[in-house]
Amino acid sequence: MRALISLLAYLAVSNANVLKTKRGTEASCELTASSGDDAPQFLAAAASCDTVTIPAGTTLNIETRLDMTGMSNLQIDLQGTIRFNPDIDYWSGNGFPITFQDQITFWLLGGENIVMSGGGTLDGAGQAWYDAFASNSSLLRPIILTLNEATNALVENIQMINSPEWFNLVNECQNVTFNNITITAKSTSDNFISNTDGWDIYRSDTVTIKNSVINNGDDCVSFKPNSTNILVSDLNCNGSHGISVGSLGQFSGVFDIVQNVTAINIQMANAENGARIKAFAGDDVGSGIVQNITFQNFVVSNVDNPVVIDQCYETSADDCEEFPSNVFIQDIFFSDISGTGSGSQVASLDCSPDGRCSDITVNGFDLSSVCSDGKTTYECQNVDLAGNAASLFGTCTTT
Repeated sequence: MRALISLLAYLAVSNANVLKTKRGTEASCELTASSGDDAPQFLAAAASCDTVTIPAGTTLNIETRLDMTGMSNLQIDLQGTIRFNPDIDYWSGNGFPITFQDQITFWLLGGENIVMSGGGTLDGAGQAWYDAFASNSSLLRPIILTLNEATNALVENIQMINSPEWFNLVNECQNVTFNNITITAKSTSDNFISNTDGWDIYRSDTVTIKNSVINNGDDCVSFKPNSTNILVSDLNCNGSHGISVGSLGQFSGVFDIVQNVTAINIQMANAENGARIKAFAGDDVGSGIVQNITFQNFVVSNVDNPVVIDQCYETSADDCEEFPSNVFIQDIFFSDISGTGSGSQVASLDCSPDGRCSDITVNGFDLSSVCSDGKTTYECQNVDLAGNAASLFGTCTTT
């Protein structure tokens, strides 16, 4: 059986006009587009070659899912384009399932020492998905790229366009870096680019995202449960829902952790939120801790809510008072936040009752409003604030 699998992989590579050369003990494969599904030749090349090149001017048509888990010392030199064919019936039934928040993905890429670079493009062909989701909100839409159980992975110098949903999921990974990534989601119809997060990090440690430009329709970066030791720096986010911790505490019986996160040097424009932490409260939800989070040097422009803690996320005020959040929020630093909000309220730090927030520091706020009167307001509840901007909030209300 193993011999048969090897033969099929060899035939897939050969029939795809792959050019293989030897450099010492390393094999290099160069792919050319076929007239059909290019997934088999891509998979075969990744299994047999240390370097897989998609040349400039080449577009690989991916019609079936890509399982590249368990790779070792693989470099994908993406100079051209990888495009995922928008066959909604196929993908909604065959995308790899991600159990967290009922996601699916086109591509699982994992293993040790993985590099993808080259200046090329990942194209999710999302328009058909945006239009279909507008009439079917239960439609499962694929993530373009899921780094899955990857250690020592680098993704840099590529473009990602029109993902059907999230662009990137970092799932159960360690030591991952994204550098110089350009993300763009744009609809050519009236239907919105819903849930097109730039990155979602889940059950992963030591992740860096830097030097990137994101134009999308949901979180620029979101730290999902069990994200630890994360650095996000030098991002330009437009049209997003912000740099978000959470949401956390959604699922009963589950303990969520987000610790040691720094987001620094962020430009945020035309967005719903800037720096945000969100956690569920209410009956029969989960628990957890958010600890040692720094949002520093954010410059916002026309942002609805530049600074947010919402510890009663999607929970009524009455339910939050009766059932406070069991996600404790500690050691949070908002520093050097400047620019303009779209409304008069430029900061809202709302914790649930019973001392669920502690050691929240606000420093160096210089926020104005685009409203005609230019007035700004700051609001807080159930929290004692420290820092030189604490006086802007006045006395926080208690519920």
